Amino acid sequence: MQKLYTLTIAFLLTLICAGSLFAQTRTGKITGKVTTSDGNAATYVSVGLKGISKGAISDENGNYTLNHVKPGTYTLKVTFVGLTTQEKSVTVTAGQTTQANFELSENSSQLTEVVVAGANGQNRAVTVGKSGLRSLDIPQSVQIIDSAIITDQQINRLTDVIRNVNGIALGENRGSTNETFNARGYSLGANNVFKNGARTSLGGSLEASTLESVEVLKGSAALLYGSVTGGAVVNLVTKKPKFNWGGEASMRSGSYGFYKPILDVYGPINKSIAFRFITTKENANSFRDGVSTDRFYINPSLLFNVGKKTELLLQGDYLKSNYTPDFGIGTVAGQIPNIGRSAFINTTWAYNHTKTGTTQANLTHRFNDVWKINVIGAYQSYFRNYFGAERPQAATANGVSPRALTRSQSQEYTYNQQINLTGSAKTGSIKHNLLFGADADQSRTTSYGFKYGDAANSPTAFSYANFNILNPATYQTTLDKPYTRIYQNTVTPVYRMGAFVQDLIGLTDKFKLLAGIRYTWQKQPRANTYNEDTQATTLANNGIGKAKVDKAFSPKVGLIYQPLTTTSVYASYANNFTSNSGVDVSGAPLGPSILDQYEVGVKNDLLNGRLSVNVTAYRIINNRFAQTAQFQADGITPNSDTNVKEFSGKTSSDGVELDITGKLSSNVYFLAGYAYNFIRYTSTLPNGITEGERIVGSVPHTANGTVFYTFKNGNIKGLKLGLSGYYTGARNSGFNTLKTGASRGVPVHLNGYTTFDVSAGYTIKKVSLLAKVSNLTNELNYLVHENYSVNPIPPRMLSATASYRF
Repeated sequence: MQKLYTLTIAFLLTLICAGSLFAQTRTGKITGKVTTSDGNAATYVSVGLKGISKGAISDENGNYTLNHVKPGTYTLKVTFVGLTTQEKSVTVTAGQTTQANFELSENSSQLTEVVVAGANGQNRAVTVGKSGLRSLDIPQSVQIIDSAIITDQQINRLTDVIRNVNGIALGENRGSTNETFNARGYSLGANNVFKNGARTSLGGSLEASTLESVEVLKGSAALLYGSVTGGAVVNLVTKKPKFNWGGEASMRSGSYGFYKPILDVYGPINKSIAFRFITTKENANSFRDGVSTDRFYINPSLLFNVGKKTELLLQGDYLKSNYTPDFGIGTVAGQIPNIGRSAFINTTWAYNHTKTGTTQANLTHRFNDVWKINVIGAYQSYFRNYFGAERPQAATANGVSPRALTRSQSQEYTYNQQINLTGSAKTGSIKHNLLFGADADQSRTTSYGFKYGDAANSPTAFSYANFNILNPATYQTTLDKPYTRIYQNTVTPVYRMGAFVQDLIGLTDKFKLLAGIRYTWQKQPRANTYNEDTQATTLANNGIGKAKVDKAFSPKVGLIYQPLTTTSVYASYANNFTSNSGVDVSGAPLGPSILDQYEVGVKNDLLNGRLSVNVTAYRIINNRFAQTAQFQADGITPNSDTNVKEFSGKTSSDGVELDITGKLSSNVYFLAGYAYNFIRYTSTLPNGITEGERIVGSVPHTANGTVFYTFKNGNIKGLKLGLSGYYTGARNSGFNTLKTGASRGVPVHLNGYTTFDVSAGYTIKKVSLLAKVSNLTNELNYLVHENYSVNPIPPRMLSATASYRF
């Protein structure tokens, strides 16, 4: 049977290759290069034959190819939304290649503006993929939110961006001090968010108003990024310097005392060096009583053209964010109390102060038109200082809740190095798009412990008197802030490194195979704690008495079928790993869990690239889910040590996603999406979580839609109108039920909800004004962390941005 299967596959491949060779002898080929008026490559421009549904998109070097063109004379047309259309007559001869180059009337800076405003992203190379491949050649779902959306929706935070990405749902964390997301049922931790390709912290809530774009690679990205969770990776792309003078000054203001000036200036320093300088200042109160925000952000960058083939980009940013930690309105006997949207339970002096700084050097050298090398070195520092009351949670219906304080401080330093070599080659008639890469990062986190008093025996915990969530008179938000001092610090280092190779193999013009593999090594030494009172240093007990090392291979393979140059049908497999703490029953360190991911999908570019429609289905299986071991090594004695674990659990996450993006002309665009996810435990211990039950915190249904239209003619020329809608389905928070019937807490049920934002603006020459009413219907719902941090969504609010471009 195996032999028959092998012969069948070989026969089919022979037919495919023979058919391709026969087609090549009966047809011709058109190749060429599209350049701008200043001689640079024009990327992502559509090149097609007039009157015939055959076309191509210029690659990052401006090159394009039209294969299997029947002999004859044609009109070749170059088009792009917002560009001047060009046409050229060409004659094709069987078995020969016809060369046809185009020079656009726009320069490279003008083209950049048009690409940002007009490209769908389906045929654009995405930097999150590292290899320079376009989305159609990547066998997994990719979504890009560009600067048009960021500007028109008046986006301030990453949360505002992610609402436009189907398959990723908003979450909540303790005190709303950071942004939290769930992708395909899995939490997007700090390891899954990148800025210009380097890991970045989510602490302090990232500044998003000045981004060029946000790229989302859904599913497993372990091949490219190593130890990331399986839902998705997000890459924030900042704005880069330009060799022409320009910029924009804006003032954004809104409800609850919100104001935010933004300045963006760019230009050349000389013929080889360009700069860009972006800064913002933000202050706001909140619909939540006692909550305020004070932020400052700066983002300078320099671009050096070191000869014709080499460029060096130096960039950095700094964010200072002061925010009042807010645990919302809490819960009473597992239910959300009806105490109003604005009720503030924390103390007025509570604070969460963060400072985040990053620097990056990005060197790119092109050896020739097809091979280039990219080297990145990045550094990030993150500092957090936190103090406040938390966990407003009444166990009984009388509303009485404890009021403990938490005092914490931490600092983290992360270094990242990457090298990626990309290029193409041929083995006979088979084309290879190759990526070779290696990366490493080192992080060092220091967390500080506090005592409430100077004496050596001072307590490490402090609580105010109990209060009643249902009685605002008991909140006493103006209680005095107790004195604290640092008495110990704990240092936790982590080291990661990996190497990978990926090849997109063009078997024929219609069939492609993407294959790759990565090896990752990760080391976490034992945490080191120094106590200033006793001057003693201790090492954490991780169960193994030494540094924990994880090693894993992460393969990826995908088959791509492209019946048309604008359509991809694909099926792929990949895996990723997650590190586990603890030991097995024999005392050996617990290895990583391996998550297998299967994905199928269809990507379509329609209307000459103006409309893209993508459908994806996936399954993510964890057959090595670590749980507390039921028995000790003898298999008889019950185990009570939670640090002793076994791979006896299983989880599964299934889902479908629909993504529609349209830019039908230079004055109208829209995007829409829907996602369904079902993540659950499929195997647990006899006393474990109920099998088949949806994991709490996951969102089964999400949907989004946005449309913007700008009038180009008549008396209302320059008027812009927009509408956005966002749906989040019913979900549960708190804790899953147990097979034994024992209670770990009452689940918090949340109904589904929909919000609408309406925008209107006007542009005349270089001046524009854009206003937005968010949550038009004043919908009330909540974001919940476990069963105590219950934060209402913002009510109806108004914001407006006045801008001047120069």
